[in-house]
Amino acid sequence: MSLLRPTQADLPSEFPIFPLPGALLLPHGRLPLNIFEPRYLALVDDSLAQGRFFGMIQPNAHAPRAPNGPSLYQIGCLGRLSQFAETDDGRYLITLTGVARFRVTDELPIRHGYRRIAADFSPFSADLSPPGSGMGARRGELLSALRPFFTMHDIDANWDAIERMPETMLVTTLAMLCPFDDAEKQALLEAPTDADRAADLLALLRMSVHEGDPNARPS
Repeated sequence: MSLLRPTQADLPSEFPIFPLPGALLLPHGRLPLNIFEPRYLALVDDSLAQGRFFGMIQPNAHAPRAPNGPSLYQIGCLGRLSQFAETDDGRYLITLTGVARFRVTDELPIRHGYRRIAADFSPFSADLSPPGSGMGARRGELLSALRPFFTMHDIDANWDAIERMPETMLVTTLAMLCPFDDAEKQALLEAPTDADRAADLLALLRMSVHEGDPNARPS
């Protein structure tokens, strides 16, 4: 097994999950996390000893509470623990690299305080391929929509780096970092293809700017 290029056969059928509202992990994306709760410190310890995988998934605030905690959206993303550091006060500073999306098939008994699931990766086998170019002619539109969005949200951006970023990685990074709500982030996660995610991201950027512009609102 290559940690950098796992195949579907390498992926675990059961694994820990970290349910975190507003935290989006996408395939090939990199998500920094500051781990301090005892149950999630235990999750990281166990993951380091058992393949370095765990899943990110969002709680679903609109569904009834589940036996083990808040209800979950049914699709999340498996991550590989690719960077790890321990602080003097006992926290873990880690980076999780997205591997592939999954669909929850069952929730398993809690272990060491954290939740676990059984999952199916088969609908998302394309996630294991190297990132491609899925934006087509929309790169210019995306960058044009991004400038007023960043201005509205007081986000300071390195535009040289953004303009040099490969297309699919640009969409992945923006989808993960932009301050969308949980349902919008889930929609970006569940987009069937890279091109669909690029189109959804562009629509969200434009809608956010439009809704934030007092001149665009009806009087």
